[in-house]
Amino acid sequence: MSIPELTPTLLTAPQDAADAPGSAAPRPTLIVGPSLGTGVRELWEPTVPHLRGHVQVIGWDLPGHGVGAPAAESFSVTELAAAVATMIERLCSRGVVDRSAGLAVAGVSLGGAVTLQLGADRPGLADALAMFCSAARLGTAESWHERAELVERAGTPTMVAGSTERWFAPGFLAAQPRIATNLLHSLQHADRHSYAHACLALADFDLRERLGEISDPLLAVAGAHDAVTPPADAEAVAAGAAQGRSVVVDGAAHLVPAEAPEETARLLRELLAPFLAAGEAPSGGTSGAASGGAAAERLPGDPYDAGMRVRREVLSDAHVDRAQARTTDFTADFQELITRYAWGSIWTRDGLPRTTRSAITLTALIAGGYWEELEMHVRAARRNGMTVAEVKEVFLQAAIYCGVPAANTAFSIGQRVLDEDDAG
Repeated sequence: MSIPELTPTLLTAPQDAADAPGSAAPRPTLIVGPSLGTGVRELWEPTVPHLRGHVQVIGWDLPGHGVGAPAAESFSVTELAAAVATMIERLCSRGVVDRSAGLAVAGVSLGGAVTLQLGADRPGLADALAMFCSAARLGTAESWHERAELVERAGTPTMVAGSTERWFAPGFLAAQPRIATNLLHSLQHADRHSYAHACLALADFDLRERLGEISDPLLAVAGAHDAVTPPADAEAVAAGAAQGRSVVVDGAAHLVPAEAPEETARLLRELLAPFLAAGEAPSGGTSGAASGGAAAERLPGDPYDAGMRVRREVLSDAHVDRAQARTTDFTADFQELITRYAWGSIWTRDGLPRTTRSAITLTALIAGGYWEELEMHVRAARRNGMTVAEVKEVFLQAAIYCGVPAANTAFSIGQRVLDEDDAG
């Protein structure tokens, strides 16, 4: 297969005791996929809280998007669907997914095309399918080839302006700037070569003649304002499938799970209703933000565990234990974020030695005037192997590029830390 193995991302705990007291029954699983240019977490995060405690949600990222490894060569939608099927089978074999509890697969745009392909190629792998903002044929081969060429040459930031217009219904950007910005950032940071490969995969994708092979129950969802894949596309897919139905979501365009999360969750819970416990299938509200924290089972490949290991190595067990002891409901998600992304996604990278990462961090903290953090990272730098002389050289260089007063404060803090360590 020409694409890297897909890394599953657990978006909810498989079971949340606060939401289902005393329940020992396994939860059904929802496998979700992203659209071209988005990370699965950024796209589905608004919907996840409305599913928490009822459905286990596991996402996958496109190559070069989110946590997906870049693709070194071109790939097809058929290969993406096969990779999703392999991921599902792997999760079932490891006991992460209980197949008997119910399984649905959903995807948006390109992720929706993958869902359709999976339904045609692997009938019965899932109990139900949901295609959001997609079609059996998206755009024209010529337009996808043109976009691939542009992105290869100029990068994914060239797609931001056009995607802002295509992705969101009128008024959404102003009403939900955080959600929209996160999605646009994921586009801007996507690997341009992988994005181009995905465009070429869509250029070759055409499932119109195979819709009748999709025998699993299929929900086709369209946004009322979607100019990319309008409601007529969803209606055509539903009409061609053996057990299809279509739904139009008002007030949404091309990214329905981000734009209309409560309606998305309601539709998905209806789809999984045969597998939900009595009383769980109505249009239910939110149970609070989803978290991949200690309460949630983590999947293989989740950077949290590697991040916690490195965090302890760099900052010491005592420091991390104190930070965790002070964690509250208000700060838990922030602790989760820095462990998973700062420590698990950056400090674990092989591109720089830890001493260099420490030197960069010290300089950034001096430049920003983050003095409490500087004290912590002087100790971390020494644990990472930086000598006292090397710390001094970083502070001296910072005097030139960050300012003498800032370096003066840094030297004062550094001296205090070194004295305390010597005394200890």
